[in-house]
Formats: sequence, C-alpha cells, structure tokens
Amino acid sequence: MSEIQYKDLQSHIKSAAKDGFSHLYLICGEEMLCKTALDELLDAMLPDASSREMNYEPVDGTNENIFDAVERVNTFSFSAGRKVVALTDSKIFYSKDSQAVLLTKAKEACARDDVKKAARYFTGIMSLLNLSFDDVSKANRKESLKIDESISDYNWIDDIIAYCIENNVNLSAGEDSASFLLKAIEKGFPKENHLIIVAEQADKRLNLHKALNKNGIIIDCQVSKGDYKGDRVAQESVISERMNAVLSKSGKTIDKDAYLAMYEMTGFDLRTFLNNLEKLIAYAGKRKNITAGDVETVLERTKTDPIYEFTNAVSDRNLENSLMLLDSLLYSEIHPLQVLSAIINQFRKLVFQKGFAESLYGKAWDPDFSYPRFSSVTMPAIGEYEKNLLDDIEGWDRFFPDEENEEKAENKKKKPVKKKSKISSDLFIAKNARSLYPVYQLFKKAEKFRKEELLSCYEKLKKADMELKSSGRDPKLILVNVIFQICLQK
Repeated sequence: MSEIQYKDLQSHIKSAAKDGFSHLYLICGEEMLCKTALDELLDAMLPDASSREMNYEPVDGTNENIFDAVERVNTFSFSAGRKVVALTDSKIFYSKDSQAVLLTKAKEACARDDVKKAARYFTGIMSLLNLSFDDVSKANRKESLKIDESISDYNWIDDIIAYCIENNVNLSAGEDSASFLLKAIEKGFPKENHLIIVAEQADKRLNLHKALNKNGIIIDCQVSKGDYKGDRVAQESVISERMNAVLSKSGKTIDKDAYLAMYEMTGFDLRTFLNNLEKLIAYAGKRKNITAGDVETVLERTKTDPIYEFTNAVSDRNLENSLMLLDSLLYSEIHPLQVLSAIINQFRKLVFQKGFAESLYGKAWDPDFSYPRFSSVTMPAIGEYEKNLLDDIEGWDRFFPDEENEEKAENKKKKPVKKKSKISSDLFIAKNARSLYPVYQLFKKAEKFRKEELLSCYEKLKKADMELKSSGRDPKLILVNVIFQICLQK
C-alpha cells in the first residue's frame, strides 16, 4: 500500500478513521519512537479501555511466537468490533548483514542491565548464523562470531549465555517462521482483524518486507544517527517533539537553557533524554517550569563527579559500567583506597536506609513515593530517626566509656575528655545532604538489596580494605574482585 514517516502518522490516523485502517502494519526504527507509534495507533483503533482490554492481544516477537500471532489474528474475537494483534519487538526481519548492529545493541542492553533484551538481540544473531550455545562459548566465539577478543572485551557475552541457559531461552528457526508469515500475509486476514508488527531492524531487501509494503502500511521511525546538518536537524526535531509531548502531559514547561544543557549531555539518545526529563519533572514537584539550575542539581553531578557516577554504578549492580569507571578513576590517579572508601561510604548509607525502613519511622517511606512526597513526608521522619539514634549512641558512650581515653587520663591525673561520636558527622545522610534529591535516589537504590545482602557486601568491602592496607596484591585486582562480588551476588 504505502510507507509513511512517523511525523505523518497523525495525518494517516485521521484519514484511516474515515476510510478504514489497514489490516497490516509494520512499525520499524528507533525503539522509543516505535513504542510511541504503537500506542498512538492503538489509541485510534481501540479508543476506549474496555475495547483495548478485550480486543488487543500483544505477542512477544520471538520467532517461535509468530505462529501463535498468526493464529490469533485469524481467530474471530468473542466480543464485537475491531481486533488487534501486535507482534512486539520482532526479530523476523533480521538478516545476516544485521550481525554487527545486533551485537552492538546486545552490548548496549547489557550496559543498561537489561539482560533480557540483550539475550533477544544475541539469540537473534545465533538464529541467523545457525549457532548453538557451544558455538558461542569463550573457546569458539572468535571463529563463529568473527570477533577479535584481544581488541575488545567480550566477557559480557558470558553473562548473556548464562542468562539464556538459566532461563531456558530457546533459539528459533527464523527462516521457517518468516516463510509462514509471508504466506499468511499473502492470504490475508479476517475483515475486522489487524496485525501490527514492531521491529527495530527491517531489511528492505527481504521478500517479507516487500510483501508488507505491498499489502499493508509501513510506519518508518528511523532517525539518522549521522552528524551532518540535516541529520542533526532531524534528531533535534524528534527530541523536541517527544519532549513537548511528555511536558504537556505533566503540565510542565522547560527553559531553553535547560533543554540545551540536557541535549548537550545526551546527544541523540532518546531513551536517556526522556529518562532524564522524567527525573526533572519529579524533582520540580509543584513548580511548573524546569530550569537550568534543576539540570545542574539533578543531572550535571553525574557528569562532573566521576566518584559519584562510579558508586552509583556499583550500587546499581551494573558490572560493566562499574569496571569501566574504575579504570577511568585509576587512570586519573585517584588512590585505590579513596575509591574503596567511596564504595564503603555508599553501602554504609544503604545499610542506614534499611535500618530506617525497619524502624518505627519506616512507615514514612514507600518505594512508590514521588520526589515531592519523599521531601515532605520521608525527610522529616529521617531527621527524627537520626536525632533519636544519636541520643541513643551518646547514651551508650556514657554507659560504656572509652577505656583508652580513661587510661590516658588516669596516667596524667586528668579528667577523661568526652569524645563526640563520629556517627554524627560521617554517617547521617539527612543532616549532611546538600540536596535532597540524591537522598531520594539513594533510598530507591536500597530497594534493590535485601538487608542480608547489604551486610554481606559490607563485610566483603571491609575485607578488601584490609587487603589493600596489608597485602602485597595488585590494588586494582582487589577492587575488581570486590566489585564482581557485589554486582554478581545472588
């Protein structure tokens, strides 16, 4: 039928509302735009919640599920009206030329800690090349995948393989399912039934793509990643359009300087840009306008403070980012003990959060709290918790005096000097917080750990501290070892 650009989707929807929607759609290109296009199309085809619930059937896009999707789209709905089946995140259009792109996407997904998505990309490569898990093992992957591990680190592939084996991820026959779908498209679907296929990658040379172009509508969500003026204009147009849609929905506006600061930080990375925008919306609270100061407070610190970014990566259990940032810190001649102290300090705060959450004051915290609610409800409770904890510790100091201090005073015939507890200055987080937003983020991070896990991590860090100070081992190896233990601990 035809191929349209994402920017023309709303015009198509208006026409289709009068003349009828196609029985077949392919949405392909940039991931976030594809998801947006799917939502917009579904809103138009199934406008009310009840019809969406009864007549919309999403199917995971792995190749073995294509048979199920075709069967569903050929089955009449129990309720009256239009039926829509969506084959999401499909790999049906991958060709052998897609290997390099898929390998890059798999690595990027691993870096985001999204091993499930990384496994989809990687098993897509395996299906295309007809490889087994033994073929992509460390001993064989250099030959089977044609990669040189002496140039780049491909250990992240081991994490994907372990995930696939542990979760019984099956490899599918891409060619057979593609042929099956091609025949189904040529045969056609029932009058009120529609199939939507969503794919990041779509090779136009494939017969399946040509059949879709002939029998359906292709919505092209590709955005050029080049650095020419025309490419940059297109990228900024997409960023601006999606930003305005999110801001309109939240009732916010953004300063031009704030927008430029965000774009300078992310470039054309739509996912990161929109995630950062959501952080700023939460931080702004009741304020309508997002300013450049908000960007500096919430986002800029991650960019300018490598220690802060590093400790966040470790507490997020992001192994690849943690090791990459560790290399950067050590290359910058930051002392290994300073690096380890930063991790220890982060985990002391995480342990503190668990103590607060399990106390009587913990009722003032919920992981689903927005930032404004955290500021108004949780922070005052943290202040009270810290005050009472400090009173208890000072009471313990009076009951159990410092023996070393008393002995020195006895020898000098002087009255013992009362030492102020260190905990008042280096552990409490509310008292020392320059900004409340990092405290909010810390509380969110603590939810990724059970208390027992945090205590176990803290013991490992103490052991690493002793090794750094007393053993002759390579400091980097000690740091790498403890990071592995934290990030991979089950």
